[in-house]
Amino acid sequence: MRIARFTTGNDPRYGIVQTEHGKDFLAVLSGDPLYMPVTPTGERIEIGDGVRLLAPVIPRSKIIGVGRNYADHAAEMGNEVPGSPMLFFKPNTSVIGPDDPIVLPEFSSEVSYEAELAIVIGKVTKNVTPESALKHVLGYTVANDVTARDAQRTDGQWARAKGFDSSCPIGPWIVTDLETDELGVTSRVNGEARQDGNTRDMVFDVAFLVSYVSEAFTLLPGDIILTGTPAGVGPIVAGDRVECEVEGIGVLSNPVVRRNSTED
Repeated sequence: MRIARFTTGNDPRYGIVQTEHGKDFLAVLSGDPLYMPVTPTGERIEIGDGVRLLAPVIPRSKIIGVGRNYADHAAEMGNEVPGSPMLFFKPNTSVIGPDDPIVLPEFSSEVSYEAELAIVIGKVTKNVTPESALKHVLGYTVANDVTARDAQRTDGQWARAKGFDSSCPIGPWIVTDLETDELGVTSRVNGEARQDGNTRDMVFDVAFLVSYVSEAFTLLPGDIILTGTPAGVGPIVAGDRVECEVEGIGVLSNPVVRRNSTED
């Protein structure tokens, strides 16, 4: 099942994405599937003009990133593979949805893309075992862990480099029934292929990551875990369009802009 969050100009709503005769439709739901039982309203809307897909979830609590979870990416950055997952936070203010602009921060002149599989937590999760971890997962979406590389190198902590506004595009929807052991993870910039990885090459798999993270932090419904990126990361500049794709989910596409600061 594919769960989308969308708007037609009013308040955000949720719908189940259905495909008929080559067209995608939204079977509109009542309520928020993360926090309450939902039922179909009977309304169906074709995805197209007048429908804007939003970030499928805005975490009320946190986004946890996992660094260097692909050996080839660790190597291209000149780093060793860590012995245990390397964790960092991104604030919920970093989240944007499909087609929303990635706004390059003024403090950085070296921003790059990172296509990733993202885990969406479905229930309160604390100290779960890897064997039971997937019972706590609502589903999966595509993420772009946008990173200011120069700030990452100089700051020591990664808060600015990974957490600036618009640095966490996610979407286009949440897929609830997905086997994650062997999924292609790819990216393109202006249509040119950049990354071509597979989740089978992750150092730590999905179940282990959920378990490991839950030992440190209580995970709440809507929290997101970013599972790391394969090799092939590189710079983006204003005017680019970045596409991140995870097999079995879909394509997340965002333009890149740079805006001048304004003073009140």
